[in-house]
Amino acid sequence: MRRLPPLHALRAFEAAARHLHFARAAAELHLTPTAISHQVRQLEDILQVKLFHRHPRPIRLTAEGAALFPALRESFDRIAGAVDEISGLDAERPLTASVTVAFASLWLMRRLPDLRARTGLSLAVEADNRPADLSGAGVDFAVRYALQAAPEGRWLPLFEDRLIPVCAPDLLRRHPVEADADILRLPLIAYRWTQDAEASPSWRRWSREAGLGGAAPEAAQHFSEEITAMDAALAGQGAALASSVLAGAALADGRLARLSEADLPGRTFWAAARADHPRLADVERFAAWARACA
Repeated sequence: MRRLPPLHALRAFEAAARHLHFARAAAELHLTPTAISHQVRQLEDILQVKLFHRHPRPIRLTAEGAALFPALRESFDRIAGAVDEISGLDAERPLTASVTVAFASLWLMRRLPDLRARTGLSLAVEADNRPADLSGAGVDFAVRYALQAAPEGRWLPLFEDRLIPVCAPDLLRRHPVEADADILRLPLIAYRWTQDAEASPSWRRWSREAGLGGAAPEAAQHFSEEITAMDAALAGQGAALASSVLAGAALADGRLARLSEADLPGRTFWAAARADHPRLADVERFAAWARACA
């Protein structure tokens, strides 16, 4: 006969250990943070060990908690996978993808019908510029923009990006560009990435790449989001350094024009998931479909 602590206490600990946050665990399990705390303490009392360092915050796993967590996570994943498989729910449940607001709006949303038609996959999209918690139960995979894959998880490359100068054709008609130097005389649009802001696209860096010495006037408009900078460029308010991937549709249908062959190296779009995710094969199907769209 197996001697196990109460299942509700094990679930509370597993969720709290995944999030390293009692409030987020509570939201996932539809409980209060106080209830999560009580259930974790109940488990600690039964096991007669401390599972978390609670002070100073944020909470951290003790050595005992770190030893227990992987076994519980794998067990709950296997239980959930088995239940979904025998009930037929897993194949029907949409994959939940965490993507940036810009990627959702400018690349992904208009392609969702094609994804369903070509692969049979349905996608539930969570648009959020904060890094996704791939260990959480609410997200199956994330599309991330990074120089290289992280050591943990399964990272599937989607697209190599370049940062290119673009503007609306109407602005180009009013202010013709005959040489790269003319681009710097247009109203310039700048934005900063939420993550790694110091590496954000810079007109000075573009000027140096274009052989113009690295000097550039102050941007006429500054935005905190890439998507709002793109909206401003589409509205004819100035020139922006845009992701070649995200600007692709607007370039193809003539809403934006590329101003120069001089560009900046971007990063890589990746589909990232836990290496042991039960639907990793579906994430790989999404990645293969996305690459075919390039």
